Amino acid sequence: MAHPGSLTEAQVLKKLQQYCAYSERCHSDVVNKLYELGVWKKEHDTIIAALIEENYLNEERFAKAFAGGHFRQKKWGRNKIIKALQQKQVSPYCIKTGMKEIDEIAYTAVLRELFEQKWNSLKGEKNRFIKMRKTSDFLIQKGFEPELFSSLFKETDP
Repeated sequence: MAHPGSLTEAQVLKKLQQYCAYSERCHSDVVNKLYELGVWKKEHDTIIAALIEENYLNEERFAKAFAGGHFRQKKWGRNKIIKALQQKQVSPYCIKTGMKEIDEIAYTAVLRELFEQKWNSLKGEKNRFIKMRKTSDFLIQKGFEPELFSSLFKETDP
């Protein structure tokens, strides 16, 4: 398998089963772990196939857990979640499926909550345009779509 004195395929599989059981993982996480364990590239496919077969590795399930979790826990917007999933090389189909985990009403509520928090934290700023830019920059950095929050500026006091 790898160099002498390293893990057997069965040991590697057991380690990765535990790794995947602990938390949802995507394929790229597992590949990185295989490299970490010193497993040769030619061995990766059989181990990944075994993990998929035994349902330890399911990219669609990962995308759903990632999208839902990062929205609820970290209050990330869609753009940031999609970018993060793309960086993890998750397929467009799984990304689309994962994004369905985000409830539209909850999304709007979180956006409004973050908008109000940021806007109110800038009370000392007298220039409305600077306040608007800082609030916009914050929401964009969190991954929210400008077309969804631009109307909120009209609702705030001038």
